Amino acid sequence: MKQRAMLCPRCRQIIGSEESHCSWCGTSRSNPLWVLFGVSGAGWISAAILTANLIFFGLSLLLSTKVDQSSGFLTPGQNSLLLLGASGTIPIDQYGRYWTLVSASYLHGGILHLLFNLAALRQLAPWVTHEYGSSRMFVIYTVGGGLGYLVSYFAGVPFTVGASAALCSLIGALLFYGKSRGGSYGTMVYRDVGGWALSIFVFGLIFPGINNWAHGGGLVGGVLLGWLLGYEERRNQRAFDHSLAFGCMALTVGVLLWALFGARL
Repeated sequence: MKQRAMLCPRCRQIIGSEESHCSWCGTSRSNPLWVLFGVSGAGWISAAILTANLIFFGLSLLLSTKVDQSSGFLTPGQNSLLLLGASGTIPIDQYGRYWTLVSASYLHGGILHLLFNLAALRQLAPWVTHEYGSSRMFVIYTVGGGLGYLVSYFAGVPFTVGASAALCSLIGALLFYGKSRGGSYGTMVYRDVGGWALSIFVFGLIFPGINNWAHGGGLVGGVLLGWLLGYEERRNQRAFDHSLAFGCMALTVGVLLWALFGARL
């Protein structure tokens, strides 16, 4: 896949899609430390999202040894994912677990699923943070992911997990930013992020089991949230944005703690 423009996690300057090194600080794009933990430029919120995904993946594997008779290598069983907050028509209609619209973004069906999403997170989260600010980035991630899973629910998807709906909302916000800003930089952002969106769409068509409804819902949700919240060049973050982020954070922490309590780990 063609490499995309990204934000350097060391100096927070943009690295063009044709550059192999950051032209500002010289850091190599292929630095292995970026693979999972290249989100330092996005601040502690992005690091917290990444950490929560890793922790809940480990917990899902641990719980699988207790409640699932068999599962693949580094692959959580469906019972453990259900207990920890998988979303879909089964958890919501049969068990009334509406809060899974939030918790499903922190669960993954296997190690490759997890690594793919975290690799996308380490590129997208710093980029959105740079253009929107950390508070608005977290609101887009949380609300956009929830909207993606809400669309997935109404589409009748029975059982689903993964951070990709929230990641698609970050992509949607960047698409809106690039189109709205215009100019050479905005055009570059729109082109490169459009490549992400196209790749996800093609990937969803080729491989079975991909929740395209959640991806599409998250993408549209991200565009709408980008429009509603605005970006840094239009207005700086305000107390309202920080309050929204605090509310999303309180909701997320509460939901994840509720999932842990219900699973009785």
